[in-house]
Amino acid sequence: MSTEIPTGPADGTVTVGFAVDGRPRTERIAPNTVLLDLLRERYGMSGVKASCERGVCGACTTLIDGTPAASCSVFAFSVDGRAVETVAGQAADGELGPVQRAFAECGGFQCGYCTPGMIMLTTALLREDPDPGEETIRSWISSNVCRCTGYRMIIESIQRAAQLIRETGATGEGAGR
Repeated sequence: MSTEIPTGPADGTVTVGFAVDGRPRTERIAPNTVLLDLLRERYGMSGVKASCERGVCGACTTLIDGTPAASCSVFAFSVDGRAVETVAGQAADGELGPVQRAFAECGGFQCGYCTPGMIMLTTALLREDPDPGEETIRSWISSNVCRCTGYRMIIESIQRAAQLIRETGATGEGAGR
């Protein structure tokens, strides 16, 4: 991702074009706008949680071109031409995606605040490794802080999501949906 601040017209804004959950978007933004604010304030995507706003808790995790990123630490201009996935894009036609379903089935949430970030991390993990061991799962979710579950139910949810995805044959881009 480029961190060079682009220059725009006299009003100081820049134009950014990208896809959010498969939908093309074009916005004029201030160069210091972070992705988290754009998603929450312009698009009303409250599933992308604002918590530490320092990139250390994982609550705001999105996928940028399939790679997990703390959206509070990403300048929105840096997603120009890229694909951003959020927890809102996990469901299709009102049906929970397999990762969401697994978290619901296994109780992989308590207060739910970390859950969207965990779901996004799980989606990226299962696209890379469809049958991860517990050590791999723990490593992947270590960037997202959960203060409620003790992680056991989250790990079980991820294992269940892997099973659901294998059973349905979903792979790659379809793993999260």
